[in-house]
Amino acid sequence: MDVVFAYRGRRVSASDLEMIRGLIAAHPQATRRALSKQLCEAWPWVQPNGRPRDMVCRGLMLGLHRAGLIELPPRRYCPPNPLAQRRPPAAVVIDRTPIRAELHELGPLEFVLVRRRDQEPLFNALLHTYHYLGYTQPVGEHLKYLVYAGGRPVACFAWSSAPRHLAPRDRFLGWSLAARRHNLHLIAYNPRFLILPWVAVRQLASHLLGAMMRRLPADWERRYGHPI
Repeated sequence: MDVVFAYRGRRVSASDLEMIRGLIAAHPQATRRALSKQLCEAWPWVQPNGRPRDMVCRGLMLGLHRAGLIELPPRRYCPPNPLAQRRPPAAVVIDRTPIRAELHELGPLEFVLVRRRDQEPLFNALLHTYHYLGYTQPVGEHLKYLVYAGGRPVACFAWSSAPRHLAPRDRFLGWSLAARRHNLHLIAYNPRFLILPWVAVRQLASHLLGAMMRRLPADWERRYGHPI
């Protein structure tokens, strides 16, 4: 294949380029967003869960435009970037009475998915206040968990899509470029794990990680439609 451009693992040939130019010419009133959706349908280009790769496609088309290979219509709307203007999570008042116990004394531990739920602000605030890296909003596919013991939060987990380029990981797995492209969506990345600083329970961290590994694949597949 005569590759003239590559973006996020998608290689564009000379014939692809002609097809994109024809698509733009056939829809002179279409917005950039509408054109990217039509291109996703024409290729087809979809995520593992079947949804169009619309945002990545817009990036590819913008790259072609900036390289002078296609001419996109003028931008009609520039939406604000919420990540650039994101305020830090609001502080929360929480019971910080020390929890000092043996693991078996904690009683049942409850793992609660909090993304887009009432407890999400508490999750964000706890990471912002008590994790040494602070809080950053996960991107792509992601899940957030609060872990409760006796009705009190004791830990936080954040999981997200894996970074595309991570050389130590890829060397350890022995992945080729093609293998990474094919399998990357099957990996979940753990950007944050926090046990709250007033919780002192021996072996709690390893116990939580083991329990998390047993439930995460099913939760992820229910939410995103593919295994990890």
